[in-house]
Order: sequence, then structure tokens, then C-alpha cells
Amino acid sequence: MKDFFLNNPINKLRHDNIHFILDNDDAFNYHNQLEDYSKTPMVQLNTLAKKLGVNKIFIKDESKRFGLNAYKVLGASYAIYKILSKNPKVSTFCTATDGNHGIAVAWSCNMNKKESVIYVPKETSDERIQNLTAIASRVYKTDLNYEETCELAKTTSERMNWQLVQDTSWEGYKKIPAYIMSGYLTQFKELEGEINIIDKPKADIVFFQTGVGSWGASGIWYYLNRYGANRPKIVLVEPIESAGVFESFINGKRISPNGSFKTIMAGLNCGIPSKIAWEIIRHGCDACLRISDKYAKEAMRSFFYNLNSDPKITSGESGAAGLAGLMKCIKDKSLDDLRAHIGLSSESRILVFNTEGDTDKESFKSLIKN
Repeated sequence: MKDFFLNNPINKLRHDNIHFILDNDDAFNYHNQLEDYSKTPMVQLNTLAKKLGVNKIFIKDESKRFGLNAYKVLGASYAIYKILSKNPKVSTFCTATDGNHGIAVAWSCNMNKKESVIYVPKETSDERIQNLTAIASRVYKTDLNYEETCELAKTTSERMNWQLVQDTSWEGYKKIPAYIMSGYLTQFKELEGEINIIDKPKADIVFFQTGVGSWGASGIWYYLNRYGANRPKIVLVEPIESAGVFESFINGKRISPNGSFKTIMAGLNCGIPSKIAWEIIRHGCDACLRISDKYAKEAMRSFFYNLNSDPKITSGESGAAGLAGLMKCIKDKSLDDLRAHIGLSSESRILVFNTEGDTDKESFKSLIKN
């Protein structure tokens, strides 16, 4: 099986009651009012671009977000704000996570003086669990995979009358994931005036790493609604062993991935794509690409061992997956059709996101060793 899927998007998105939330979000204003808010940096990697044979590489470094080392807090904080605006008596929030989303939920709960209950799947590293334990009210490790852990968090929340704040959606659970996706829009709006300029963005191609798809779908929503036909080409990147979006494209419907779920990219080691994210993705992305851990490691090292005047960037395994996807596109000789489909050439200007820093420091140290 090929490691890529070429999509022909219709570039038209539904605007139903759930998508109305994305159309009318005020997350950017909300985040700007938070005490510790500051815009994360966007820098250029000019030497790396030259080495890889493209015109520009822009990188937005989300490892600087609220001191939490990942972008996830944008979604969780805004969702909890919206929930409490309507029901301030909620006392306990619950979620399933591999780390970053759980940290975001716990941080947001602490800010609002609420309790947080976090469930983590069996693959979660000890350090990630320790990081969660330091900030959350309660943390429970399960003997389940990510998708099964989400189901456990859902059923337990219903039984205990807790408020579930999950960053994936299914039938009957859409509004809160839509709030989370709205929160993610802040980072794209931060690029306005830098590379997201009025008529056409300065980036020709954007690479989004993808777990359940909520963040990538948020990016597709932003670019398509802002630029229409002038939007950049969008490529979604997933681990080979946990490629729910890729396999859903192959099968023509949302399905749970068939892989081993063994990958260093813990933040992308997910199950079936989010229902509302999938609708946006299938109508608005140009391609989906599977990558091995080898490319993730190479991308982490390329960020960290900076070339010439390029800034040094600390990127975790999942954080580097967007750059890893670009590297595979360029280096893999079997991807001619993909390169042609997205127009990848020496003139291309690429935008990637570092979605997390060294959230698992021991793993990071071992993986960047030359």
C-alpha cells in the first residue's frame, strides 16, 4: 500500500449548528485577555530550506505556549471558558489524553478553581504521567488504548456527573470538540500580518500533523474560510502505525486504524478520527501522508542541531511530525505523484508547526543523540 492518499477537495464546508461555533468564535479575544498570554514565535529556517531544496520554511513554535510546552491549551482553555459561561456550577472536568491535552485541561481547571480527572492509555510514558500528576487533581492509567480510554472517560463522566472535555467528537458529542477547535484558531490568527496576509498567504503548502484530526481540521477551516481558492495546499501527516485519517480516506469513511499503535509520536497515536473534523478534512485537505518514526527523529534533530543562522528549536516527537512529512515528501523517490499534486518544487514556501517541545524530556534526550 502507498503511504499517501491524494484528495480532490471540493473546498466547500457545511455551515450547520456545530460549524456555526467555528464561524463565530471569539477565542482570539479570550486568549488575549489571559494574564500569561503571548503570541508564539514564527521564524524562518533559511539554511534548512536551502538544504532541502525549497524556497522558504516557516515554523510556528508552539512549544512556547503558556509555559506548557504545547498548543493544546488553546483548545481546552477556550472550551472550559465556554462551558463555565453557560454553567458556572460545573465542579469537575474529565478527559482522556496521551499527555498534552490532559495538561491543558488540568491547567485550565486550576485557573478556574475546578477539579480535573485525567485518564491516560496504557502506552503513556511514566514522565508524561508524572507531569500530569503534578498539575491535575486525579490521574488514572488504564490498560486500554487511546480510543478505548476515551470511551472510559465518557462513560465514567456520565456516571459521576462530571463534564467531559474531549478533543474528539462522535455522534451526540460535537459542541465541546467544536469549542476546542475554535480555540485552536487563535494560532492561525496570530499569523495574520506575518505570513497570513490579506489576499493570499505567503506559504504555498502547509503540513499539519494529525491524531484524531481536530487541529488539522481547524487549520483547514481557517485557510479555506479566509482565502477560498487562494488557500495553500494542505497535507496531513500521521504515523504509519496509527493512521486513522489515512485509512479513513482509503475506506471512504471514518474507521479506527489498523496499525500496531507502536510509535514514538505519542500525541498522534490515536484512534478513529473525530466526526466533525473528518467532515472538514475530507472536503478541504489535499493529501494525507504516513511517516515512520525514522523521519520524526530526523526532523527533531534538524530542528535541534540548527544550521548556520537558523534558530535552534526544541521539538518533541509529535511536534516535529509536520517537518518530518515535508522531509519524506522531498526525499522519498516514490512520492512523485504527491509532489506533483501539491506543487512541491524549489520555489515552494512551506509552513510547518512545532506543536510541542520536549514534553517527555528523557525520550527527547535519547532521540536527539547523533
